[in-house]
Amino acid sequence: MRSVAESLGLELDLRKTAAELSPPQRTCLEIVRAQMRECRLLILDEPTAALTDREAERLFSVVRTLKEKGTAILYVTHRLDEIFRLTDRVTVLRNGAVVDTVETGSVDRERLIAMMTDSVPVRAASRRRNFGGVLLAARDVASRDGSVLSGELCVRSGEILGLFGLGGSGRTELLECVYGYRPMSAGTVELSGVTQTRPTPASSLQNGMALICEDRRGKALIGNLDVRDNILLTSIDRFTIGGVLHRKAEDAAVRTQIDALQIKLAGMGQRIAELSGGNQQKAVFARAMMTSPKVFLCDEPTQAVDVLTRDEIHRLLRQKADEGCGVVFVSSELSELLEVADTIQVMRRGCTVRRWENENLTAQQVLSCCYET
Repeated sequence: MRSVAESLGLELDLRKTAAELSPPQRTCLEIVRAQMRECRLLILDEPTAALTDREAERLFSVVRTLKEKGTAILYVTHRLDEIFRLTDRVTVLRNGAVVDTVETGSVDRERLIAMMTDSVPVRAASRRRNFGGVLLAARDVASRDGSVLSGELCVRSGEILGLFGLGGSGRTELLECVYGYRPMSAGTVELSGVTQTRPTPASSLQNGMALICEDRRGKALIGNLDVRDNILLTSIDRFTIGGVLHRKAEDAAVRTQIDALQIKLAGMGQRIAELSGGNQQKAVFARAMMTSPKVFLCDEPTQAVDVLTRDEIHRLLRQKADEGCGVVFVSSELSELLEVADTIQVMRRGCTVRRWENENLTAQQVLSCCYET
């Protein structure tokens, strides 16, 4: 292994466990492992998403070395500069289908972006333009781990703000900082007139903000608990008097949310892990509704749900906005944001960089902003 690493110009401490290595070192370790089997085809899927510019340059050097040694490389990335620096040919996919494969030298940045999108404005059936006052204002947010460098959010009453960025742009991390799940090193979060430099999930809930996280099974739900207890997790204090739980009141409140969201289940005592993905996501929303939030932070809220549930979530968020709430909507599907959001904001490499009113806005405009250097 050491000889393979040295042949690629890599310095790895082979005495350490994989958990002790940095993200770029782990990527290099995977490459070394592949080369120990005389790998002829190496597939790299977004390898620079979590790397700094300096770490990425080191990886590029390894990729070039492998290419010179005769290894074929399939390099998956959203970053156009990497495509032009590293590849000989490029294949563009859109909506799960191959658009075309071309020689990299025969196309420019604008042509690739045009291939990635149909460049047609997507019009929402109902989109607001008259908003109320600011409900959430996050300014100059930076995370302690460096994944967010300068993030801002401004969400008004009645507004759905779509937050878009490529993989590794820091959009999820920004929401986690604002909510208090990820520690901040700088910046302020103003919610319901209360300004904080160190928000916590407890203070966010208390002040009227709920987070619908991207990983519902890993971070939002407890699979061995039943549906009732999962929905009650953040609001159980409401049903406790003198340390005694009022089960009838709990059951009535949970049943109201189940009926409102049309969650399909055998009963409230059913283990939540037994529900379909769409109904699990509805249960996550039901738990958020139990705290009557004024601001919803939604990170990929329609990920891995069926088409019907996706439409129901869209209608729910529009309904909450119409009732005066504010919504931040993160999605990897730009067409979805253009359909749902009133305003679009872009993150790039840990920073928020631009914001548009979503009127005659095209996917090409948004993507172009993501790829600017």
